[in-house]
Amino acid sequence: MFINNFDPVALEIFSLEVRWYSLAYIFGILFGWILAKKIFIQNIEVQNKFDDYLTYLVIGIILGGRLGYILIYNLNFYADNPLDIFKIWQGGMSFHGGLIGVIFASILFAKKNNQNPFLYMDIVALVAPVGLFFGRIANFINSELYGTITNVPWAVTFIQVDNLPRHPSQLYEALLEGLFLFLLLIYFRNKFSNKTGLISGLFLIIYSIFRFIIEFYRVPDEQLGYIFLNLTMGQVVSLIFILSGVILSYLKYETR
Repeated sequence: MFINNFDPVALEIFSLEVRWYSLAYIFGILFGWILAKKIFIQNIEVQNKFDDYLTYLVIGIILGGRLGYILIYNLNFYADNPLDIFKIWQGGMSFHGGLIGVIFASILFAKKNNQNPFLYMDIVALVAPVGLFFGRIANFINSELYGTITNVPWAVTFIQVDNLPRHPSQLYEALLEGLFLFLLLIYFRNKFSNKTGLISGLFLIIYSIFRFIIEFYRVPDEQLGYIFLNLTMGQVVSLIFILSGVILSYLKYETR
């Protein structure tokens, strides 16, 4: 059994704390940008505009992720504590909210430049698992989004939570939503390189399936619990995104 007692603060510079959670966002965006520029972008117009697009992307991730968490997962708390909305360094970001933010940012940027937004969203879909991997590792270090109690040999005790052995659900997500999803999307990209938008749809489907499954091993958000039929809010939202992904993939696959 592994004992998790990591400090969520990576380093301190005078009175400034640099947290693993913040570093996960920085490294995720940085490595995603490098992979996109060096490997995945083949369209010259997208290549020339991608650095400008990155600004839209970062704003979409942060605003969408924060607003998504507030509106979907913890509206009552932030309604009573509005100043805490700006304390992003304390955590509280929704991936699904960030995803919606990316979609809006991509549409706005593509419309401004008279381009197809899926040219950008397909690239983001390919590199997003990199950010997901770093993000879930940071969740593990922070002892947040931890799993249910278990006796499996690889159980982890989160000292900052309690002394009970739990599923390291953050690591499950890092492997499935990060590494495995990344490899799957590369495979589908090579197979369907002429289907613009299909990778975006497949991302929605595969990510949401992985997220739905892992939620069974993760403790639901304390303020919400189970919504209905023993499903968490994350699972309910994942079902919506699976359906959206299926529709999008079908439409893009049929496009000639």
